[in-house]
Amino acid sequence: MTAETERAAPVRRFELDVLRALVVVGLVFFHAALVFDPDDDFYVKNAGTTPVITVFAGFGVVWAMPMLFLVAGLGARHSLRRRGPRGFARERLLRLGVPLVFATVLLCPLPQWLRLRAADPGYHESYRHFWPRFLTVHLDLGDFPFVLDGRYFETGHLWFVVLLLAFCLLLAPVAVPLAASAERVARAVERRPALLLLFVLPLAVVNALLGLEEDFAGWNRWAYLLFFLFGYALADDERVRAALRRIAVPVGVAGLVLFGATAPGFMAEDDPFTAWTPLAVVTRVLFSAAGWCWVTAILGLLDRQPRTRPGPVLGYLTIAALPLYVLHQPVVVAFAYGVVGWNAPILVKYAAIVAASLAVILVVYEYGVRRTRVTRFLFGMRP
Repeated sequence: MTAETERAAPVRRFELDVLRALVVVGLVFFHAALVFDPDDDFYVKNAGTTPVITVFAGFGVVWAMPMLFLVAGLGARHSLRRRGPRGFARERLLRLGVPLVFATVLLCPLPQWLRLRAADPGYHESYRHFWPRFLTVHLDLGDFPFVLDGRYFETGHLWFVVLLLAFCLLLAPVAVPLAASAERVARAVERRPALLLLFVLPLAVVNALLGLEEDFAGWNRWAYLLFFLFGYALADDERVRAALRRIAVPVGVAGLVLFGATAPGFMAEDDPFTAWTPLAVVTRVLFSAAGWCWVTAILGLLDRQPRTRPGPVLGYLTIAALPLYVLHQPVVVAFAYGVVGWNAPILVKYAAIVAASLAVILVVYEYGVRRTRVTRFLFGMRP
């Protein structure tokens, strides 16, 4: 960024706020679908499954969570401009750390307890007795930033919040020099937009060498750091945005082709997430390239649209994104636990889980979170 650009008041990217909110709402549909996925070890599983879910889930996995981290990086850039590194770190500790602790203690035990009940009909331990066993933890620094471990303990869907908080704290001390270095990259991209495709290389190296992680929506945790840093350093630079608009369509088509090319690897017997066979490694490289292409294509296509404020419904959801994310998975698992025993087709069960979960999440947010100062603070919202 030039000094003039840095001093300019940032323009709100409403389209990215809306995209973030839609991805969060889409996670209700995604996690409800995992109940019927034959390959995923979700908390509650239906007796009947269908491989169709695996294919459709893959279309979301390849771009959705990387996009959330990229948008979070863009938000970090704006926050750092206003607050400086120390103020940014303090604000992120409150906005992310408080809901992380609160939800880990009060919400995350429920899916684990329901997993035990669903897996063993003879398991009758009450939730009250399970809760302290869930919170029996020890330090495990080898799994950074997930430094707490236990037999039953997990951060569950809050892995996104753990990683995002860690990335923000890692960014704060290097934010200024990183922003300065981005200036050279932006100038090069302005001349040759195709240079944006080179960002595939570090993503491919991380995923190929460190492996994909199923617990983190199919990407390696450190690949998400690269999306976050790109969002922070470059995604709001007008020169980069112009390049993204120019290459959006061909890169999006390339992403479809690359994603289709991963099919043989994901259907092979060797584990494409961690195996060292040539096919598995190539599959991880292709997956990385497809993800980068789709994320950049979506950014470019959205930036081509007229910039307007979201309507009342989308505006409501953009503000609610973090609380809805924190709430969604325990609610989905709870309804799935009750629905899988029905004598009904998969489509009926799926629709019931999604509809009930969305209704409860929105009601809890509106009447249990949004309206009081204390609950807004606990869920990471501003007063």
